[in-house]
Amino acid sequence: MRHLLVRAFARLIAIATVLGSATFILLAQTPAPAPSGQPAPTRRLSLDDAVRLALEQNLGIKIERYNPQIQDLSVAQARGLWTPILSSTFQGNHSNTPSTNLFSGGLVSVVGASASTGVGVSQSLKTGASYALAWNGSRTTSNNPFNSYNPLISSGLTFNITQPLLRNFKIDTVRQQIETSMRDRDASDLDLQATIAQTTRNVRNAYWDLTYQIDNLDAFQQSLDLARELLSDNEKRVQAGTMASLDIVEAQSEVARNEELVIVAESAMRQAEDDLRVLIFDPDAPDFWTVSIEPIDIAPFQAQGVALDAAVRHALDARTDLRQIKNAIARDDVNIRYFQNQALPEVNAQAVYSGNAVGGAALAPPTNFPFVLPSAHLTDAGFPSVVGTALTAGYPTWTLGVTVGYPIGKSPSEASLARAKLQSSQAATELKNLELQVVAQVRDIARQVETNQKRVDTTRAARELATRRLEVEQRKFAAGIQTNFFVFQAQRDLSQARVAEARATADYNKSLADFEAVQLAPLTR
Repeated sequence: MRHLLVRAFARLIAIATVLGSATFILLAQTPAPAPSGQPAPTRRLSLDDAVRLALEQNLGIKIERYNPQIQDLSVAQARGLWTPILSSTFQGNHSNTPSTNLFSGGLVSVVGASASTGVGVSQSLKTGASYALAWNGSRTTSNNPFNSYNPLISSGLTFNITQPLLRNFKIDTVRQQIETSMRDRDASDLDLQATIAQTTRNVRNAYWDLTYQIDNLDAFQQSLDLARELLSDNEKRVQAGTMASLDIVEAQSEVARNEELVIVAESAMRQAEDDLRVLIFDPDAPDFWTVSIEPIDIAPFQAQGVALDAAVRHALDARTDLRQIKNAIARDDVNIRYFQNQALPEVNAQAVYSGNAVGGAALAPPTNFPFVLPSAHLTDAGFPSVVGTALTAGYPTWTLGVTVGYPIGKSPSEASLARAKLQSSQAATELKNLELQVVAQVRDIARQVETNQKRVDTTRAARELATRRLEVEQRKFAAGIQTNFFVFQAQRDLSQARVAEARATADYNKSLADFEAVQLAPLTR
């Protein structure tokens, strides 16, 4: 008798400890009520709704969407090196200098003033050529009697063009920058595609994790309800005198244990809800942290065949990381072509044309000078006439030439070319290695799909058997031929079987999402 009392007292202490722990966890895990005092709003979502919201509002995707726009500006910046550059100048000058020679006409000082202006345009062309076109005009006045014109008006037109024939002919620095910036633009597109594929996969997995946690909570709640029902039956038996009061201690302990499991399961469900929340909702929304998510798609189990060979081929063609390496190899090819070209001799053809004209108010030469000055044959010419003469090649000058340059010794471009070739070979080897890894990943995920499919079949059968076993144990207990212990054990087995089936079903649907995503992008969390 004393032994039974000690045993009962120990059970009461254990129950009190469990109830105290459960109460502490409940207080710690229960979310704060909505600020308005009203029940938190509920958002009912299907899987497709969750994916759509993520594509619209996920911050990771929003961040990646900026990169293609940034790279577009980089391409435009590189193309801007082909933009014509327009320049203009204007300046004025006044001088007063002492006379230093007989051509000053006996003046003590020579006073002069001038105003000049100019406009020009220059541009680099897509052939590697560059040109510059410039026009200038000036008006000069002076008190020197030996000048032919006062004021003197002059105008000039100059055009020069340089065309590389070897180095910088097929590709130059500008074209290299444009091609590499376009490759960088392609890389940003691939990064965006990878982010979308990874986020879509993460949303689907988070959605199925939430449905699992809800099913997990339901399973423990059902176990708690069964334990409470059995406790209520035992209390009625005690009141009827068919059961000793000490026999309900075990039922009370089972209720407390299941209450703790429910509390922990509810906390895990809230965590899964937050994991999905941060993936699909706009954090600027006022109810971001308070809205409750209710999945309306029950985790389905639809056995699907895995076309492994087709999936491998698709992955080798579509995987963003493989396409990134191929894009990097193409970028290296641009550098190789550039450095190969830079190692060639520099041979440039150049053509220069200039036209000049002068005019103004013609002056008569001094009468006492021993020879006839040119101004005696000049006539008055205004500014329009002078400009027209310059533009119509009244006094043309042509210059044609070829310049050749070649470094003595090893040029830096040769070392750069060797490095670019090594980097390209390294990238090609990396591509082969990654292709091997991709095939292995696809095969691994395919095995997971098949394994989880079998798990669903076995866990479903185990849950059905556990249900039947609990029914048998309950009938035995009701007939008085079985104790509480076996009923509680059957309840625990059924709860574990329900959780295992829910976990296997969620894992199966997650593996299907992984199998689809692994063909498009590397899997990351």
